[in-house]
Amino acid sequence: MSKVVVVTSGKGGVGKTTSTAALGAALAQLGKKVAVVDFDVGLRNLDLVMGAERRVVFDLINVIQGDAKLAQALIRDKRIENLSLLPASQTRDKDALTNEGVARVIAELREKFDFILCDSPAGIEKGATLAMHNADMAVVVTNPEVSSVRDSDRIIGMLDSKTARAERGDRIEKHLLLTRYDAARANRGEMLKVEDVLEILSIPLLGIIPESEEVLKASNVGAPVTFNSPDSSPGRAYFEAARRLTGESLPVTVPGEKRSLLGKLFGRRVA
Repeated sequence: MSKVVVVTSGKGGVGKTTSTAALGAALAQLGKKVAVVDFDVGLRNLDLVMGAERRVVFDLINVIQGDAKLAQALIRDKRIENLSLLPASQTRDKDALTNEGVARVIAELREKFDFILCDSPAGIEKGATLAMHNADMAVVVTNPEVSSVRDSDRIIGMLDSKTARAERGDRIEKHLLLTRYDAARANRGEMLKVEDVLEILSIPLLGIIPESEEVLKASNVGAPVTFNSPDSSPGRAYFEAARRLTGESLPVTVPGEKRSLLGKLFGRRVA
């Protein structure tokens, strides 16, 4: 059964698009059929991170409005055949997105892929709500800083109220991906510790991505870090997070420390 995963954040610049690309690539490397979908209409960066910017002919809006078929807009990754990209439009605005159109495209993607990762715009506007509306689960991307965590808390509230699952009285499955984490700085009080973020947000921990120049290098060459530097610390962390998305039970190790957060990962659930 396919899963629609929205990758979301309340604050921009937290690594949401790079995380969508890295998780999508890792899931594909694990043998899953994966589509990554860019919902950031008007900006469109996922194609850059995936190294496919020169291959975009049709986009999500073209498919929604019937100007192109889904098969025409999907861009198959040249490095691994079971990974595809559905890009956003740079020339339209978010008003071109409709509930009915998005639902139709997602339904068609469900027939073709095991995982559909939706790269949501940051914030709480229309594009973000449409990206999350049809999701089965959410990856909430957060930096260990107060403003990012506060904004993520608001996004969690939206996930519990503005999704199709919420409208049916169900809860969407939510996971926390903590990015740009530096244990030394956290111990000096320069950023929040993992436990502090978990205490505030109270959702299960999917993974901790350490601060690393490897992520920026990968983005600049148009390759997810799980392709470009699979053995780097962020590459390994994204691979482990992807395995958890598939249902594997793996302990989370705080980068730079030796302790495990297994209890935090699997023991904490939203009531």
